[in-house]
Amino acid sequence: MKASPAELLPVDHAQAILVGRVLLAAGPTPVLLRDGLVHDVSATAPTVADLLERDDLASLTGTPICDVDALGGEGAPRLLAPIDLQCVKACGVTFALSAIERVIEERARGDADKAAAIRGDLEAKVGSGIRSVVPGSDEAASLKAALIDAGMWSQYLEVAIGPDAEVFTKAPVLSSVGWGDDIGIRSDSDWNNPEPEIVLVVDRNGNVRGATLGNDVNLRDFEGRSALLLGKAKDNNASTAIGPFIRLFDDHFTMDDVRAAVVDLEITGPEGYTLRGTNKMSEISRDPTDLVRQALSEHQYPDGFALFLGTLFAPVQDRDHVGRGFTHKTGDIVRIATPKLGSLVNRVTTSKAAAPWEFGIRDLMRNLAARGLLA
Repeated sequence: MKASPAELLPVDHAQAILVGRVLLAAGPTPVLLRDGLVHDVSATAPTVADLLERDDLASLTGTPICDVDALGGEGAPRLLAPIDLQCVKACGVTFALSAIERVIEERARGDADKAAAIRGDLEAKVGSGIRSVVPGSDEAASLKAALIDAGMWSQYLEVAIGPDAEVFTKAPVLSSVGWGDDIGIRSDSDWNNPEPEIVLVVDRNGNVRGATLGNDVNLRDFEGRSALLLGKAKDNNASTAIGPFIRLFDDHFTMDDVRAAVVDLEITGPEGYTLRGTNKMSEISRDPTDLVRQALSEHQYPDGFALFLGTLFAPVQDRDHVGRGFTHKTGDIVRIATPKLGSLVNRVTTSKAAAPWEFGIRDLMRNLAARGLLA
């Protein structure tokens, strides 16, 4: 894929500190974008996990690779997911609308043809109440009691309005794909969708260092049949896209920008189909800092972690059949964008057909050792 810097980068990228990874002839390489240049900083920080532990990123320089204006074009280095040794975590059901859609999947038992009727009934009984409550509050407990009495309770509503958020491990270390890569849907899924999200990047001490964009691919048929199939629905080859760059927090970009972000989604199908959606972070039920706290819990992450914050977006626009909603087709182009983070673009294929994940932690360590970067 090709893109101009205006399509790829934040609108104010000249003021931003951007961290990423590119594939050079020597191997995967951490980079910093600053002053119109892409800097190879591997001699100082051989991994992004190392880089994010530093306090001098605002002044750190390295070996220039290319101009920022060359990114996304012919001959530019290939962009990789901007994380490496970080564990990839994700939060689910963090928006009221997504909670309703998860309940629909559960009640439909993964059958898309039943979704429309269930959606109408559920929204009539639950919709307005669940949108206004604060998770874990006394009001939420009262709503839970009322829903149980009405026979409407669900495990998804528990994590939507209860005290504990849903936090799960989305993908193995080093398995995420980056901007321009194919993203994978299981070949045996026939009801699925992208999930446009903001991803926070947290260092080993639990400090949120910045944010990027992500696509937390969702298989509605698998998880709808049973929540115990979450791992199979979420963790497949090429099923996690992150990028294009991590924007570090500074005077020009803070957590308040994350809270106010509007993430736009556009899907363009090979048959001319177009779907657009929006993820408004202002409507999230749990504050991003609370989700980080819950992800940390009674756990340590010595290499840090990336945390998908969940999405408001739930595709109900019909594609092929009335009442069946949306599902992906091979060849779909998915674009996720917000002004202060740029855009993440991927093409849909199956997890079987996507390039196999073959470069693991041992491969990275051997590569860095051969380059003399593990002193």
